[in-house]
Amino acid sequence: MKQHLGAGFAALALAAALTGCGGSPGTTTTTPATTSPAPTATSPTAAAAVDLKTASSSAGTIVVDAKGMSVYFFTKDVKDSGTSACTGACLTAWPPVTSTAATPAAEGVTGTVGTITTPDGAKQLTLNGLPLYYFAQDKNPGDVLGQGVNDVWYLANPAGEMIKKAGAAY
Repeated sequence: MKQHLGAGFAALALAAALTGCGGSPGTTTTTPATTSPAPTATSPTAAAAVDLKTASSSAGTIVVDAKGMSVYFFTKDVKDSGTSACTGACLTAWPPVTSTAATPAAEGVTGTVGTITTPDGAKQLTLNGLPLYYFAQDKNPGDVLGQGVNDVWYLANPAGEMIKKAGAAY
């Protein structure tokens, strides 16, 4: 049994490596974003394969990463441009949400999930053609401290839209 699992993981790793070699500039998308393999008892890494999922927060249902960390949109980004408007010092406060998966996977997210290539060659996740970011001051899953910062940073909802709720202290 162990020998079969090891060979399966090796084949999966090889397939992922080979798939990641081809690429094109701009946004790479996967559709539909709502499906991902269900974790099973014989597949302990299946849950780790999800890049984005949904969670409940004080702002409603939001998109989070696999660890439950909130993700944000930047209103200065241009949809489907293939680039991020957050550069230099901006990236210190708002690091990109990245993935090593050849094809990003999402659970409960109905918007279109894709990637763009960052200047350093990483794959930054996108939702409906807009790059996604973390807020450096969010330290724990469920933190939404970046919501509404400077009226340009907003949480993402599962449909891939900005949540622009008023009322929270920013």
